[in-house]
Order: sequence, then structure tokens, then C-alpha cells
Amino acid sequence: MEPLETEIKFYLPDLESLRRRILKLGARTRGRVFEVNFRYEDQNRNLVKRRSLLRLRRDRSAVLTFKSPPPEDNADVKVLSELEVKVSDFETMHQILQQVGFHREQTYEKWRETLDLDPVQFCLDEMPYGNFVEIEGPPRDIKRLAAQLELSWDRRILMNYLQIFELLKDRLKLDFTDVSFDNFATITVNLTEFLDELVAKG
Repeated sequence: MEPLETEIKFYLPDLESLRRRILKLGARTRGRVFEVNFRYEDQNRNLVKRRSLLRLRRDRSAVLTFKSPPPEDNADVKVLSELEVKVSDFETMHQILQQVGFHREQTYEKWRETLDLDPVQFCLDEMPYGNFVEIEGPPRDIKRLAAQLELSWDRRILMNYLQIFELLKDRLKLDFTDVSFDNFATITVNLTEFLDELVAKG
């Protein structure tokens, strides 16, 4: 059975306030890192058709990840089957993927601080278009800690960062594909205008 990733996210312009509250609960930080992610596709775009993602990430190390739909959907949290492995060389892995028929379809960047509070993991993410917290772990613990941190459950987001970008790209008529800080350097994004489209329905 493939391991499952179970998570939700919230849009939070002020991450520092939440960070302090999480640390008060006893969480430990792994530090803040800058991530560069390459998303891959084949010639016929079969991955997106299968609602799957093949990604190579570089931060302090390099990690190859494959995500695909889970055996069963869950309306409360985002669930994906996830296979992940560390690789020793980012550039060589990128070349291997190209040689076997994949190409880099998209690049996306983020600053991330990970805080561990067993059995839950908090990721404080600074995306080029806004700040979010991701909470990953068992659904019952995610819901319990979200309530404890006074995060409104009906404002949770189940979309991934690339889906959020696609919505912004459409609404703001953006003419680029890569989610980079350089691309958003001269663009002001007010995500509160789009929150009703981002939050989970039902």
C-alpha cells in the first residue's frame, strides 16, 4: 500500500503570530529553507490527465516525489498517495528524467519553515503570491490543532499551490508559467479577494 499524504492549508498573511503560538505548544523547528521545485510532464501531458505530479525538489538536499490520487477521496482534508526518495544529485536526476521522456513543465519556489509537533507537521510557507500554513498528519489531529490555534475550519484550503496559481493566473491575466519570486516582484496580489474560490466547499 502506498503511503498517504494528508493535509490542509490556510491562507495567513501574518505567519509570525501563528509561528509563536505553534512553538508555545511545544513544536520544534527544523529551520527555514528556500525551495526550488521542478514539475515534470511527458509529451502527451499524461501526468496531469491522471491528476498526478512528478516533482524534483532542491532545498538542503534533493528529493524526487510522485503524487497520485488516493484510493478514496476525503472531503475534509486533502489526501494523496505519495512516493518520495532522496537523490544524491539534483542536476543528474533532472537529466535522467529528461532522458526517459519527461520535460520540465514548470518551476515553483517557496520559503518554508517546518515545525514538528508529533504526530503533526506544520509548514509555514512563503509563496511568491502569499503566505500559508500547511498542516499535515492524521485528520483527527489536524482538526484538533487547527481549532486549538483558532484557525477557522471552514476557511481551510484543499487546493495545492499550483492550482492556486492557475486560478490567479486566470483572474489576473498573468502571462507566465513559473511561480517564482522574480515573476511576482512587480505584481501585487490580494488573495483575500479570491479566498471564497480557494476554500474547501461543504
